[in-house]
Order: sequence, then structure tokens, then C-alpha cells
Amino acid sequence: MTELKLPQNVERSMEFLVEEQHSAKFLGSGSVQVFATPSMILMMERTCRLLADDYLPEGYTTVGVRVCIEHLAAAPVGAKIQVHARLLEQDGRKLKFEVLAKWKEKLIGKGEHDRFIINHERFMKRLEESLRSND
Repeated sequence: MTELKLPQNVERSMEFLVEEQHSAKFLGSGSVQVFATPSMILMMERTCRLLADDYLPEGYTTVGVRVCIEHLAAAPVGAKIQVHARLLEQDGRKLKFEVLAKWKEKLIGKGEHDRFIINHERFMKRLEESLRSND
């Protein structure tokens, strides 16, 4: 069996530019031209996924299974957002991350995100079989 254990408390930070397509108005999650909550969650999930991918063997990745996020403050289109992820714990193939989003050192989002380690090929095969069985 392939070792699927990540080091404890590993961290990753990434910077993202808020563009038009990340705004609440563009996504329809609001009517204001500001950084949308769904976009913040996407950036948090991406940071966690890439953090996990750094430690997983070839053929493995993670899928998001839970988000619990607070969007604390607004940021405009054009803002540079820093997202930080830290692995809090691992229970088998389930990973729990702490996530933070900042704009100009101001905390604009925080929470937890869980991901599940999968074998990409087996995951897609099961999904395809599931699709066929519903026909």
C-alpha cells in the first residue's frame, strides 16, 4: 500500500489577484463589485489541494468534502489576496486544514476545509461506472 501520510502542520501560502470574474456581481452571489465568497473559497481550496499534492505520490490527489468559512471583510477587484493553509490533522485519508485569507495584512476570511485523498484513476473509474449504472 502506498504511504498517504502527510507531515504534521505543513503549511502553504499563495497570492491571488482579484479579477472581474472573482467578483460577487460577476458570479451572481451579490450585486456589488467586490471579492466574492465563492471565489475566496475556491482560492482556499486550491491552496489546500496544492499543499496536499506536494506530499502525495503520483496518481493521488484530493477532493474537497467540507468548507466552513467566514467572510469577514470586503476586498475590491484588483486586490492581492494572500491565502494561507495549514494541515491541522489527518485521519486516514481525510485531511483537515485551517485556512486564512488576508488583504493588506487584514484578515478577510478564515475557517476550516476538509479534503479526502483519492487515487485519481480509481475515483474516475467508479464515477464512470456509476454513470453507466444509472442509464
